[in-house]
Amino acid sequence: FSPKDLVVVSPDVGGVPRARAFAKKLCDAPMAIIDKRRTGHNKAEVMNLIGEVDGKVAIMLDDMIDTGGTLVAGAKLLKDLGATDIYACATHAIFSPPAVERLGSGVFTEVIVTNSIPHTPDRDFPQLTVLSVGNLLGETIWRVHNDNPVSFNKL
Repeated sequence: FSPKDLVVVSPDVGGVPRARAFAKKLCDAPMAIIDKRRTGHNKAEVMNLIGEVDGKVAIMLDDMIDTGGTLVAGAKLLKDLGATDIYACATHAIFSPPAVERLGSGVFTEVIVTNSIPHTPDRDFPQLTVLSVGNLLGETIWRVHNDNPVSFNKL
């Protein structure tokens, strides 16, 4: 993708610093923020979008995916507002029920997570990509053991 075709989306106000840092790494891609209100534990109601997604490939970033409700509701809003493709990225894939059904429902082009939480085949769905954190952890252990800095800012 070209940076002009992308928009990095924070699924909530708390994720804005993470989305901003990611957008900066993508040649200062534009950003959007989903304004949501929680209606209960693990339940979210999307209220508004700050930013433009029409005709763009949306990349949603979050730290973790639990039931997937927030991401799916946000993705539906993005699709309704004209996003052409929607990617979800998160570090920790908790995937509490009914996350697999929600995330695999077809609203996402791809869902990318890490194996920071052990992943089992019963939590697979066609759009899922699981990236290993093994090399990153190994490199960190090696650096600590050799008294080297653990900063990965130059990667």
